[in-house]
Amino acid sequence: MNINQMLAKEFNLRQEQVDNTVALIDDDKTIPFIARYRKEQTGSLDDTVLRELSDRLTYLRNLEKRKEEIISSITEQEKMTDELAKAIENAVTLVEVEDIYRPFKPKRKTRASVAREKGLEPLAELIMEQRRDIVPEKEAEGFVNENVPAVEDALQGAMDIIAEDISDNAEFRKKLRELFFSRGLISSKAAAEDSDEVYKNYFEFSEPVKKIAGHRILALDRGEKEDALKVSVELPEGAGESLCVKEFVKNDGACGALVKAACEDSCKRLVFPSIEREVRAELSAGAQEGAIKVFASNLRQLIMAPPVKNTVTLGLDPGYAHGCKCAVVDSPGKVLDTAIVYLTPPRKETEKSKRIIGDMIQKHHVSTIAIGNGTASRETEQFTAELIKTMPQKVSYMVVSEAGASVYSASKLAAEEFPDYDVSLRSAVSIARRLQDPLAELVKIDPKAIGVGQYQHDMPKARMDEALKGVVEDCVNSVGVDLNTASYSLLSYISGINAAVAKNIVAYREENGAFSDRKQLLKVKKLGAKAYEQCAGFLRVAGGKNPLDNTGIHPESYEAAKTLIERCGIEPDELGSAEKVREKVGRVGLKNISAETGAGLPTLTDIVKELEKPGRDPRDELPPPLMRSGDIMEIKDLKQGMELMGTVRNVIDFGAFVDIGVHEDGLVHISQMSDRFIKHPLDAVKVGEVVKVWVLDVDVKRGRISLTMKEPKD
Repeated sequence: MNINQMLAKEFNLRQEQVDNTVALIDDDKTIPFIARYRKEQTGSLDDTVLRELSDRLTYLRNLEKRKEEIISSITEQEKMTDELAKAIENAVTLVEVEDIYRPFKPKRKTRASVAREKGLEPLAELIMEQRRDIVPEKEAEGFVNENVPAVEDALQGAMDIIAEDISDNAEFRKKLRELFFSRGLISSKAAAEDSDEVYKNYFEFSEPVKKIAGHRILALDRGEKEDALKVSVELPEGAGESLCVKEFVKNDGACGALVKAACEDSCKRLVFPSIEREVRAELSAGAQEGAIKVFASNLRQLIMAPPVKNTVTLGLDPGYAHGCKCAVVDSPGKVLDTAIVYLTPPRKETEKSKRIIGDMIQKHHVSTIAIGNGTASRETEQFTAELIKTMPQKVSYMVVSEAGASVYSASKLAAEEFPDYDVSLRSAVSIARRLQDPLAELVKIDPKAIGVGQYQHDMPKARMDEALKGVVEDCVNSVGVDLNTASYSLLSYISGINAAVAKNIVAYREENGAFSDRKQLLKVKKLGAKAYEQCAGFLRVAGGKNPLDNTGIHPESYEAAKTLIERCGIEPDELGSAEKVREKVGRVGLKNISAETGAGLPTLTDIVKELEKPGRDPRDELPPPLMRSGDIMEIKDLKQGMELMGTVRNVIDFGAFVDIGVHEDGLVHISQMSDRFIKHPLDAVKVGEVVKVWVLDVDVKRGRISLTMKEPKD
């Protein structure tokens, strides 16, 4: 199997693109580096496609490795044939390969293995021939001995062998598996009378395997794991047995009748349970992969949310018994002030709290407030909405997710950042910084703790960690970081830099002062030429010796950039003027510059973008977050048909939760997102997106709000 050819076909890419990409991956180049600085080789493949291709490459290589192991094992058993070798070579999945290997796999003691030890395999082979002239009972007499006391025992042993051979038949298993997926039903019922009511919807549940949604699979898996549900996958009565009989029974003679009986035994005792486990495993794996993709997409949108720049921010971490923790943070993220106030019973101090927070706002010229969305968030938001109305300056607020803030505040990293602050105050700082720069703050937290997805704690840890680390890595590198201000947490996600090197960069900075150019990175301990090649383009040096060091232009392309600037006559004061740069480059033409410099058009195009806007932040081009100014409402204030603006907080398989300014997020079901067909909610909305919605229904008692994005028709 030529893996690169398969990849080119599967991904509908030119062979050259795949060959070059695989070579770069094998040379330990990171995905962000390949996506950004090797566009000529890859044909400008983006990071998403590159990661999918890399994952598929790993799978196919593991498949080849497993084929080699199986061929070696069967050859050692002296059972390899040309037909077997061809079947193994043509297999395209690990499941197919394992099916082929199944008859040759060392087995524990079974009814069939016992029968084989008693010498009954020749009788089984004779019966499987199904000749009409054979009388099974008569043939069985020749196998009766001290180990096989009677004819019936001989025939039963032979049928046990036949049943196991049927269950090990790769072609039959493949057809049966396909039947389970096309006609099977997955069902569930309560495991006991006192089963958790959370799973009530699944106490009497049944749905075709081919139609069931991923989130239902995950719900069934969790219910089963918690002993609340009993789950099964079944075929229409007799469907599997009929397929088996069709495959193995040749006639209605005496031998045929025995084979038919062996078919029924094999199906019920061996094949059905085995295939059911495989189907369940495949459904779960597919659902998990789907959930991971949703989680990854939500995470990408959350950490790439536009930062609220150049503001002094007050972070409020709400609470009841232990009060509301407050922290004022300046625009670079430095803590200016902290306090604890009590806004709710049992220790409600409203007037004192107004005075303390009001003084903090005026003293530090606070313009934005970030409120955590956890316990007592509702009361804290009401308090804030009333307070800012009395302020002489304009102050707005936003409720932000505090998921993971407590994890961060108790972490070693938080202790290193804020050794003099209490754990609770650290979380208020984190909440404030999340509004100012979501990316810089959220990289400090385990992605699983951020909580934008569904069933994230049920996912395979290794795969989840890999996928989410990839998302954070792509986001950090797409934005780039300031070499002189970035935390080691942020630096550790930069292409080519691990945690140890990131700490060494910070240590070098603290010891020697700010970096004045990118070349100084080569003086950092354990950061060699290879790491420098990977990381240099993603690290910015503002106000350094070389203006190009504050762009996304890689040092390897500096000469091409200088030639372009000179040839186009771009003056130093014109850098950053998109219109002037574009005009002057257009006069000369990128093709001419490419011919002169040897740099590819994709690289030159990226250079021009950077010259148009040096140090650009791709997040600045996104719509700003929705800030509020005291327009607080309660769920009881909502009326059917009311038009509102809201922020998408989470996207799941069946819809999206939208913050509309009340404590409870409203649900927009997938059916209410558009008049056109939507395959998945992610096709319509993204986390952090500001959307217009209308109230469909309000259940005050249960705290549930149903919303629609479809404009009502008059």
